[in-house]
Amino acid sequence: MPTSKSSPSILILGAGCFGLATAHHLASRGYSNITVLDKDSEVPSRFSAANDLNKVIRAEYADPFYTDLALEAIHKWRTDPLYTPHYHQTGFLNVTSNAASRVTRDVVEKYYSSIQNHPGFSDQVRRVNGDAEIKDLVPGFTGPVEGWSGYYNKLAGYAHSANTLEAVYKACLALGVKFHLGESVGEVESLLYASSLRSGTTCIGARTRGGNVHLADKTILALGASAPTLLPSVGKQMTGRCWGVAHIQLTPEEARSLRGIPVTNVRDLAFFFEPDHETNKLKFCHMGGAFTNFAGSKQGDRSLSLPFPTISESAFIPADDERYIRQLLREVLPDLADRPLIDAHLCWIADTDDSDYIVDFVPGMGESLVVLSGDSGHGFKMIPIFGGFVETLLTEGRQIQKKWQWKRSKPSAGAAWRSGESQELASVVRAKL
Repeated sequence: MPTSKSSPSILILGAGCFGLATAHHLASRGYSNITVLDKDSEVPSRFSAANDLNKVIRAEYADPFYTDLALEAIHKWRTDPLYTPHYHQTGFLNVTSNAASRVTRDVVEKYYSSIQNHPGFSDQVRRVNGDAEIKDLVPGFTGPVEGWSGYYNKLAGYAHSANTLEAVYKACLALGVKFHLGESVGEVESLLYASSLRSGTTCIGARTRGGNVHLADKTILALGASAPTLLPSVGKQMTGRCWGVAHIQLTPEEARSLRGIPVTNVRDLAFFFEPDHETNKLKFCHMGGAFTNFAGSKQGDRSLSLPFPTISESAFIPADDERYIRQLLREVLPDLADRPLIDAHLCWIADTDDSDYIVDFVPGMGESLVVLSGDSGHGFKMIPIFGGFVETLLTEGRQIQKKWQWKRSKPSAGAAWRSGESQELASVVRAKL
């Protein structure tokens, strides 16, 4: 652990999940000079994929490496006072509908197989087949749920993600982490570099849009899918992809009837959570092949898929997403099938071709510039332990975990757990909500 005299200055770009997790962990471990920049004027940053009502917390993975990490994170969700207020162990119902393809059914079966005999899931997982078993498990489902089959994992649930980010942010402030927020003082216009015969090229900090210069011994780029705007080379190993998220407003009475239901993923249709405890909103997302924006690169490099630069540009969902959500509602909660969808938006992630994270120094920069990216849609659950990954990197001076090293591969269509191929947003029909 560094002392206050030897602690290097740390500059973190991005106040989302990875940025806040890193700032909090390092500050807790004695790093005393940490500054975080974010272009939003508030935290949780509205540009962060984790600024949301809820995210699934589960440990099903085809790769046991991530299963074990997720179980470690779940332990922290259940025991750490910083995280337990925001965690809800409602269970996870992972099923397919009667119309699902064989490929989709096989994916659910692979997830079941990945945890069926894992010692961490002893007596926590069981198969669920048919409408009678589904409704016995979840009496609040009033629709036919005909042909639904899959499994129920009791050792899972969700966390209120925006509230978690806010709690970690406040904990960072209490530990002395400095924040600069907003377009002028928090939005980074460029990284700053220096060159010498002895050390070569190093990153020495960043300049904000308003001209503020922040120098640091270590600069950590934690901007998710937007990272290529500052470091285009990272766009050769990850792709900005998004999914449509929408909500339904319930009355208090309607919300009570669904309180405590498991996170329900009907894999060929959409997934949803119990109603939010504060707002009574019911969140839905169709987990298809995702959407890209290769036409959005300011650099003119059409090999980069980047998020829209403003919040308002992402305030819609594709028409196909609405169609899947409506079909799901007809099968599970038909009385809500025609209810207006509200708070619709695109949720952007940094997707790698193998779903492995990027937690590494940028080659050719010594130990001056770190990239944290490649969340691949499964990063938020790791927030209680993610900062430890970064501390290990800084301590070792290199990435000893091969999975998280700087990648040389080109991004492909995404991991096998996704359903379908990616579509370019420019060709997508928007839902008329």
